[in-house]
Amino acid sequence: MSQSHSKPLIHLRGVTLNLASLAGEVNVLRGIDLDVAAGETIGIVGPSGSGKSSLLMVLGGLERASGGVVQVAGQDFNALGEDALARLRRHSIGIVFQSFQLIPTMTALENVAVPLELAGIADAQERAAAELHSVGLGHRLDHYPGQMSGGEQQRVALARAVIARPRLLLADEPTGNLDGATGADISQLLFDMHRRHGSTLVLVTHDPTLAARCGRVVRLADGRVAA
Repeated sequence: MSQSHSKPLIHLRGVTLNLASLAGEVNVLRGIDLDVAAGETIGIVGPSGSGKSSLLMVLGGLERASGGVVQVAGQDFNALGEDALARLRRHSIGIVFQSFQLIPTMTALENVAVPLELAGIADAQERAAAELHSVGLGHRLDHYPGQMSGGEQQRVALARAVIARPRLLLADEPTGNLDGATGADISQLLFDMHRRHGSTLVLVTHDPTLAARCGRVVRLADGRVAA
């Protein structure tokens, strides 16, 4: 086994995040320690304001930690500039948001192909079409987000998140804007993709049933790991 694979895919030590607000600085994360092995599924739970989504943003390199050690996929985030972080996200991290975050002026096919096109991959459109077929949207390739239901948009977002076969898949309340049945379908798809591609899955959710499907549940409270 190579050294890189024996180390955790995610290694956090003493991670803090302080954000400015109208009321002054807010300590969102207050010393998070967390190790996640490659291939693990982790559910992040806790009350609103406990820092769940902020932790995911730090793991995705979308928010810079104020202090502590953030290492993901063998890379020290503190040592990376913005361009290097963007490259790491493109190749190693897929992110699914509650609000889908699709580009409204692009078709489903174009939305999914974007990460590959940015990476200079020649058959981006063909691979995007195959990924959309795999999530049951082969008939929606040329539709725009505004022409699709919430569940369909989230399927597009899932396809986009895994198209580059990232080592880490982050999902922030992926079923939060969906009805029960549609949310259950998306949850199943998320775990199927994790199994199919061997990615590590970190899932933020308010749904205890969804969290319980993960191999481990981490509870946050007041910006700290409570359990």
